[in-house]
Amino acid sequence: MKTIMTSIAAAGLLAALAMAQPPRYGVADLGTFGGTASVAFGVNNAGRMAGGANRPAENQHPFFSGLGGTKYDLGTLGGPNGNAAGPNGSNELAVVAETSKADPLGEDFCGFGTHLVCLGAFWNGVMTPLPTLGGNNASAFTLNDRSQVVGLAENSTKDPNCPSPQVLDFEAVIWGPNPGDIKMLPPLPGDSVGFALGINNLGQAVGSSGTCANTTSGGFVIGPHAVLWANGTVTDLGNLGGKLGNVAAAINSRGEVVGASNLPGEAIAHPFLWTKDTGMQDLGALGTDVGGFPTAINNNSQMVGGSCDISGNCRAFLWQNKVLTDLNSLIPADSPWYLLFAYGINDAGEIVGQALQKSTGQVHAILAIPLPAAPGGKSTETAAQGGTSVGPPAALPENVRRLFQQRLPGARLTGPR
Repeated sequence: MKTIMTSIAAAGLLAALAMAQPPRYGVADLGTFGGTASVAFGVNNAGRMAGGANRPAENQHPFFSGLGGTKYDLGTLGGPNGNAAGPNGSNELAVVAETSKADPLGEDFCGFGTHLVCLGAFWNGVMTPLPTLGGNNASAFTLNDRSQVVGLAENSTKDPNCPSPQVLDFEAVIWGPNPGDIKMLPPLPGDSVGFALGINNLGQAVGSSGTCANTTSGGFVIGPHAVLWANGTVTDLGNLGGKLGNVAAAINSRGEVVGASNLPGEAIAHPFLWTKDTGMQDLGALGTDVGGFPTAINNNSQMVGGSCDISGNCRAFLWQNKVLTDLNSLIPADSPWYLLFAYGINDAGEIVGQALQKSTGQVHAILAIPLPAAPGGKSTETAAQGGTSVGPPAALPENVRRLFQQRLPGARLTGPR
């Protein structure tokens, strides 16, 4: 009996040690629809993925992956561009999709550069457009297993403080569980606009609020106050010293919130983890990077995102057990990929995002899959020891750095423009 109990205890210790060390990853290319770029925003616990992939004309369509990684083009709402996030456990998706209608106010709400009306949509085999709050545009960012979708929607208020080409105010919203349902999530007192980026299965949502003058909606989103909406109330999550750029990006079912917050002086932003018990904790930066932006956290408290230097060179990261790790240190040294940004992680630790194909300079959606540890765990241990390397990120091609500066959260890591 003692031998059996000793074996059980040893097995438990080995399992705990395995969890304490980041695993190595294999990288799979998710490809495109004939264009030169794609991005994956989410992966569910069944390994199904969603994102956007460019077509031959370089317009982007939302995709959903089937078994084996096959991509299905979901189309749009009549316009050239769109992308998808999720999926949830029922393989439903939150979609941003353009229509064929020119925006009557000349706005570029979803940041595709076309100035077409853009709407949030819910996909469950059929794409259903979601209502606004009386304005022309909306964006849907993610959803939970209760078919609740979060994002932002315009109202009919023309705000002279909005930076051009934005004209109307917008609010954080929850749609669903019926696609026609819409509920405004109120901004903090004194604020007038907001957006929601994440929601958990308890219906708790996170995002940011501010004014139209200091809160953006197109392409990337940023606001001055990181907030949590729960039980009908809105809570200011605080900041790391900066007042202009504070965003809560995701929340898991344990109520752990991740996001980014400007430091004093507003020059840079650091990733944060917020919990009800500890408040906002600064997670630092990789090496000499100026900051980072977390995008997702799973129910095992593993966080992913991107870390960037002052020039906009970005690299994907994994945060686990209080250690921030460059994901590129966890893939084979001769990999044809350089992992740029991680956008989603499921409870099995599978990660999706974007990577640079070194041979072509193209940026593709990728899936990073944890690999079994080598006998004795030596390969995993080596990877973990190299995970906090202080080396700089790779110098990226100018077009890739420009992509982050224009459309991704990393655009705001060096403070307000």
